[in-house]
Amino acid sequence: MKLYEFPPTRAIRVRWTLQELGVDFEAVFVNMLAGEHESPAYLKLNPAGKLPALVDGDLVLTESVAIVLYLGEKYSEKGLVPTDLKLRTQLYRWLLFAATELEQPLWRIARHTNVYPESKRIPGEVPLAREDFQAMARVLEEHIRERQFVVGDSITVADIVLAYTLDWANEVQLLDGFPQMKAYMERMYERPQAPMRIAAALRSVGL
Repeated sequence: MKLYEFPPTRAIRVRWTLQELGVDFEAVFVNMLAGEHESPAYLKLNPAGKLPALVDGDLVLTESVAIVLYLGEKYSEKGLVPTDLKLRTQLYRWLLFAATELEQPLWRIARHTNVYPESKRIPGEVPLAREDFQAMARVLEEHIRERQFVVGDSITVADIVLAYTLDWANEVQLLDGFPQMKAYMERMYERPQAPMRIAAALRSVGL
């Protein structure tokens, strides 16, 4: 099994899942700063030119949420994807919530602060995106008020995806005023199998 990764990206979610599972894998560093994600060899794996990508035998899988679900289901005995239908449905709910309601505003902020060329940035998008994130963050803040994990009584891939997403939000000071979410995120990253935080990942590649 090979994980194609660049440390600050959502590859963190996949590495974390593999480490929680205790699965042996080969890490393949793809230097996005050098444009390796746009090389013909990598584009054969992921035509979108994004990280991560997972190769497991003859299966090539992209999109971090799809990958962590695949891994959780492949190693179902480890419990990262619940077998109970009702719990599994809640798992899907929070994965989609993370990807649509929380991550999309974060992407808007990133695009209009450093991803797009300055000529294409719309400064007014940033405060709107922050408001959108905060509105949905209040939903999660209430949900985890008395919970250790977002679904059930043990860690699932939903916790891994959410913890990374909240760390991203923390990098742009969006967890101020959300003590439950901040404590939850920090608790997840205290796990022995947790990967480096986004700030450390950025430093590791000189950013």
